[in-house]
Parts: sequence; C-alpha cells; structure tokens
Amino acid sequence: MTSGPALDPTTDRSWWRHGVVYQIYVRSFADADGDGIGDLAGIRQHLPHLVDLGVDALWLTPYYPSPQADGGYDVADYRAVDPQFGDLADFDALVAEAHRLDLRVVVDIVPNHTSDQHPWFQVALAAGPGSPERARYHFRPGKGPDGDQPPNDWLATFGGDAWTRVTEPDGTPGEWYLHLFTPEQPDLNWEHPEVVAEFEDVLRFWLDRGVDGFRIDVAHGLAKQAGLPDAGENRFVSLMQTEIPPLPMWDQDGVHAIYQGWRRVLDSYPGDRMTVGEVWLGDPHRVARYTRPDELHQAFNFRWLFTPFVAEQFRDAIDASLRESYASGAPVTWVLGNHDVVRPATRYGDPKHPDSGLRRARAALLTMLALPGAAYLYQGEELGLPEVDDLPEEVLQDPIWERTGHLARGRDGCRVPIPWSGEQPPYGFGPDGSKPWLPQPESWAALSVAAEREDPASTLSLVRRALRLRREVPWDAGFEWVPVDDPHVLAFRRGSGLVCAINMGSRPARFDARGGVSIASGPVEGHHLLPPETAAWFVG
Repeated sequence: MTSGPALDPTTDRSWWRHGVVYQIYVRSFADADGDGIGDLAGIRQHLPHLVDLGVDALWLTPYYPSPQADGGYDVADYRAVDPQFGDLADFDALVAEAHRLDLRVVVDIVPNHTSDQHPWFQVALAAGPGSPERARYHFRPGKGPDGDQPPNDWLATFGGDAWTRVTEPDGTPGEWYLHLFTPEQPDLNWEHPEVVAEFEDVLRFWLDRGVDGFRIDVAHGLAKQAGLPDAGENRFVSLMQTEIPPLPMWDQDGVHAIYQGWRRVLDSYPGDRMTVGEVWLGDPHRVARYTRPDELHQAFNFRWLFTPFVAEQFRDAIDASLRESYASGAPVTWVLGNHDVVRPATRYGDPKHPDSGLRRARAALLTMLALPGAAYLYQGEELGLPEVDDLPEEVLQDPIWERTGHLARGRDGCRVPIPWSGEQPPYGFGPDGSKPWLPQPESWAALSVAAEREDPASTLSLVRRALRLRREVPWDAGFEWVPVDDPHVLAFRRGSGLVCAINMGSRPARFDARGGVSIASGPVEGHHLLPPETAAWFVG
C-alpha cells in the first residue's frame, strides 16, 4: 500500500474524525480534597493544562459508585457519581467548564458486567434459580452429580475460573454465575430486552447532561455464543494478545445489533456525539466491522499499540489500519498507551540502553500525531512518564495481583498519580502532606508539569508544539509513503505540506527532505541526517 484517497472535508468534518483525546484516569489525575484519590473537582482545576496542551477532548475513566474491586470498572449505579470523586453537581460543573474551554467530554461506560453490589445482581441472588431477575445475568447449574463443577471451561481474564457458585436463599450450594473478569463483576445477559433498554436509557441520561461521547469498555464481549460452549485449548488466550483466535465469549456477531441501537440513540442528539470501542482483536478487518456506518464511530487501534519498535512492523501496522479505515469510512484511532498497558517509555525500552525507551516513545508519539485520523493520549504520556515497576507489594491494588496468586503484578505501575509541581511527593497531585493512593517515585520531580513546561527540550514541550502544528497543517490531506533506501527509516507525506520521517535504527540515517525541520523528537543537525530512534516533521 503506497497511498490512500484524500479525506473529503465537505462530507464530514466531525471533530472525532481528526481530534486528539486525552485520557484521564480519575483516581490519579488531581486530588482536590486531600484524601489521596483524584476527583472531579481536581480535574476541573487542571483543565487549563489540557487547553495549553492543545487536545480536543478528555475521556474520563469510571467515576460511578463502585466498591472499586477493579478500579471502578465494577459499577453499582450507572446514573450517579461515587462520593470519593464528588457528586452530580461536580460532574455538571466539570462538563460546563470543559465546554466553556472548547473541550469535549467523553465518559467511560461499562456494559459487559455490573458490580456484584448492583441492585439487579442483589435481587437476582435473592430471587433464586429460574427467576426473571437471574435472567439478566448468566446463571447456570453446575456440572457433575452435585453440580459442583463450573458450567464450562471458561477462564477469567484476570486469572482463575470465569464462574462462581452462589449460596441460594435457603443456604444450600446453588447455581453458578459467569464473570469474565473478577467474581465481583458478573456478566450481563445481552439477549435480555431489559438489559438492552436499560443501557440505552443510561446513554440518554449522560447525553442529557451534555457528554459528547462514550468509551465502551470490553466492547467486543457483550454477546456470548449460544449455549456457552467450552472454549477448549484456546481458553488460555489472553485478552491483550495481539492475535486472538475465535472464542465463544468474544467478538460474537450478536454484538453488532446492540451498537446499531446505540448509534440510533446518539444520532438523535445534536453536536457530533460519538462512541469509541475497546475492541481487543488483532485482526483489523474484524475491528473494522464495529465501525460500520450504523455502529460505533471509532474503535481503538490496538494492533498499532502493540507493534514493536521495528520499521517493517510499524509500516505493516499503518498500512493495515489505513486500508480498513478507507474501506469502512471510519477514522483510524491511534493510541500508544492507556490505563491497562505498560507505559511506552518503558515498553519500548532496550535493557542494554536505559535511555532508549523514552527516545523511542517520543519518536513513536510524534509519528502517531502525523498520521491521518484521531489520536488518544494517556495522562502522563505528554510528560514521558515511565512505568513504576517497583511498587511495594503491600500497596498493589489491581485485582490481577490477587487473582494470579501474586504471579502478575498487574496494571498499577501505569496508574501512579501524575506529578504537577514541587520537589517531593505528592508533587502537587494533592495538597502538601497528603498521601496519594499509590506512591510516586522520588525521581519524578524533574518530570512534573511545572518542570517540563519551562524546558524547551522536554516531552511536554514536544507534544505541545506537535499539537499546535497538527492544527495548522491541512489534516484532510491524503497519505503517501515516501521511498527511502534505508530499511530502518520510514517516511510518509501528508498532502503537499508535511513529510514525517522516523529512524528506527541504531545509527544516523541520511534523509533528504525539501523543507527544513519543523519539529523533531530529538536533536537534529541540519535536514539531511536523522539521528537514531528519532522522528522529525519536515514542512515546506
């Protein structure tokens, strides 16, 4: 693939086709009340940072009432705010202030499962086998003479069996319920019309409060194969693998009718409301099915996220992503990090070269921001934050830690509260003297927003300049690869005004461009020699 058709701005100029969205992990962004946990008021106070950065929208992870068995992705009430984050008045104030600053607001919705404390599940436990209340979930009798074996061989994503047996109202061992994540997250039965109606009403509740879109958690998991058959040898496949074989709990055709209904709801509201799906599938063609014109607006490009820092593989991922985008009409949604994966500055690292991770992350980020489509930044990415991989065991809170018998540390390392200012923790995350819910490294003083804002060579300064230039270049232009002799160098042209080149090798590479260097992820002398692990934009 060498080029794609130009994007026609006269047909659809919706903001989500080219916008940059900043993901906020609510617990770890800013703590206004000093309890060590981020909150909505803290986010509102720091909205000027997002304006200064130059993003178009913010995405909030779940802030709903929750027992926090899985960082808020176990929702007990879909129409309220957990008191630790504020209340509905705080939410309304945040949305109003964001809109005043010309920022859109995208919120997380968790439709695959509820909390086990959700009223629906509590009444299901009390109602007993065969009841209408249990039909909203996946309750099944167990196998074996005494029903003491799980109904099938499915495993939970976070470790252990995907089934838990309940004690019936009369005190006897009873049915089993399905949970593809933790036991505190029972899966909903999306063949039940009450489930379908409930979530369409939840969408309307938040749309009426002014939200501009929804990020859909586990978007490919809602529909299950009829009869819930065994998964067989593929049951050990991880949800986050780049290649996922067909499985009875993921990517079932029935999921698409659900999103057609959601699209009708969003299309009934003004203002370019949108949806983006968390679709963990390695096949871009399967992912593209979720973004057909009557379904979701976007789906995250996880193939790109997991592509190693190798030129040939980067090119293959870009080609495959753009090919499916042109076929479906949906924009590619580029992403390098989120609250579930190791931060790029660590993930890209070469153990033999300690500084390589940050150099590569900066180069990959600059390349991503030059590509056509939408882009997502995870909080702290604009600071070049590394993964915190030495958190004490006693502070770990991700359920993966316990569910795997302390074999996998989980995702807490990318969720450490970000530093805003100062020389020591909490680095302005909360009031002086407050203790963040996860400890921050002593080395983060140099990576705070305040420190990086004054450093023209910082990652923050790089991202700010890139986002400003991104707005100035005609991003409705097409895409074309530029021939390069060096196999470690990729280069592409956007329209007639911009060329992006990235050297993914270990030695400087010659690259001749017509214009001068407009921005680069590392020092570049002249415009003919591109340093290793460096990307640059040439304009002119």
